Amino acid sequence: MNCLLTFIISLALLCGTLAADKPNIVIILADDLGYGDVRCYNTDSKVSTPNIDKLASEGMRFTDAHSPATVCTPSRYSLMTGQMAFRVPRGGTVFTGAGGPSLISPGRLTLPAMLKQQGYATAAIGKWHIGLTFRDSEGKPIHKDGIEAVRRTDFSRRIEGGPLDHGFDHFFGTACCPTTDWLYAFIDGDRIPAPPMGPIDRSTLPKHPYANDCRGGLIAPDYPMEEVDMLFLQKSREFITQHASKSPKQPFFLYHATQAVHLPSFPGKDFRGKTQAGPHGDFIAEFDHVVGELMRELEKSGLADNTLVILSSDNGPETTAVVHMRADHAHDGAKPWRGVKRDSWEGGHRVPFIVRWPARVKGGTTSDQLTCLTDIMATVAAITGCELPRDAAEDSFNLLAALEGKATAPIRPYLITQAFSGSRTLSIRRGQWKYIHHRGSGGNNYERGEMASYALAEATPEVPAQLYDLATDPGETTNLYSRKPEIVRELKALLDLSKTAGRSRP
Repeated sequence: MNCLLTFIISLALLCGTLAADKPNIVIILADDLGYGDVRCYNTDSKVSTPNIDKLASEGMRFTDAHSPATVCTPSRYSLMTGQMAFRVPRGGTVFTGAGGPSLISPGRLTLPAMLKQQGYATAAIGKWHIGLTFRDSEGKPIHKDGIEAVRRTDFSRRIEGGPLDHGFDHFFGTACCPTTDWLYAFIDGDRIPAPPMGPIDRSTLPKHPYANDCRGGLIAPDYPMEEVDMLFLQKSREFITQHASKSPKQPFFLYHATQAVHLPSFPGKDFRGKTQAGPHGDFIAEFDHVVGELMRELEKSGLADNTLVILSSDNGPETTAVVHMRADHAHDGAKPWRGVKRDSWEGGHRVPFIVRWPARVKGGTTSDQLTCLTDIMATVAAITGCELPRDAAEDSFNLLAALEGKATAPIRPYLITQAFSGSRTLSIRRGQWKYIHHRGSGGNNYERGEMASYALAEATPEVPAQLYDLATDPGETTNLYSRKPEIVRELKALLDLSKTAGRSRP
């Protein structure tokens, strides 16, 4: 009996030691933050980003990192599952209002569910935007965009398909874009405690070129349109503080998804006029402040050294932000790439990606590994000792060797990205070569409107697709489709094979 008791105690102590050895994990996901918006990626940026720059100086900065898609919803799905969204029904959808259901199918292993299995406490704060199920007064699912769907919603009912149904213990945030949507109300767990009571009064909101992306939806009482990110910050700080106090030996995963810097650019009262780069510049500065405050909270709680922090963005910068920031402030959020949000060109999906983890990642380093947000899941699985099943994280690759500076060859054999129209606008990258399986941008209209001045003359407009050599032409100015037919055939075949196989991970 004494031997058995000794064994049980020893096993408990061992499990406690193993749990303590696992790092806390914090993912900070910006919305529409461009590669050129951040000073450590673009020295010509007109916005100072000292906290993001400090994160990079204390960790590793990836220079060839990509969002899985060039818009919100599919990128967030792919981050949470390690699977490219174009592989699932409606994988090119961008939800608004009461749109849904969740893109994540029941039983699909997610990043938070995997970590929960590994003993982690899990929390999501901020924007969800992967689809939910709201119901009407008769209990029927709504799954519709627009203001009328919000009016039909019975807010006394539980919300289905949200973060709590996909591996998170705690959630505070919004269904879709916090200040753009038809539904301006916060979800706490799986319910909306303060439902919208009437239409938003947009006459009281700021007026400037970056403020015109706010839908005329329904709003809850005291919903802080200009202070949303400060409330999200407060909630994440509270989670860190309470967890450190109540469960110091249990590792945690915090997913902090900001409104910043998605239009409309509504910087909070403490950030208006903080930069010389207008409202959107002030909004970027607010995001940088959020990063700094989250790091300070980790340090104050004594958790910073044992926390893996990953910062990135769900896609490239928005069209209006780029057009006006270039004209008004000589700031280019897409620099040095062609294209912006929604486009298949690099500016649509080449994003900042910074990893800080003092225990394993050397500070002040850079990596040119081809990287995608989907890779977070396989990397975290390797770090926490989880073996991924074959029917999970099909497009996720383990970057741990890169983080530790041990990778001597490319980890990813190729990368697929999807533009605004999902499976109809795919591109594939292998080494220096990038094949875009369609004409044009795949997202924005460059024939008229505010993007027309950025259209490039196409020497061979009759060809059905695009091929670029990023080693010699990073600006994607010269389409080599007709000149390199053998490369086109190889990459198209590889794309078709990956689509048929349903995976890119071996």
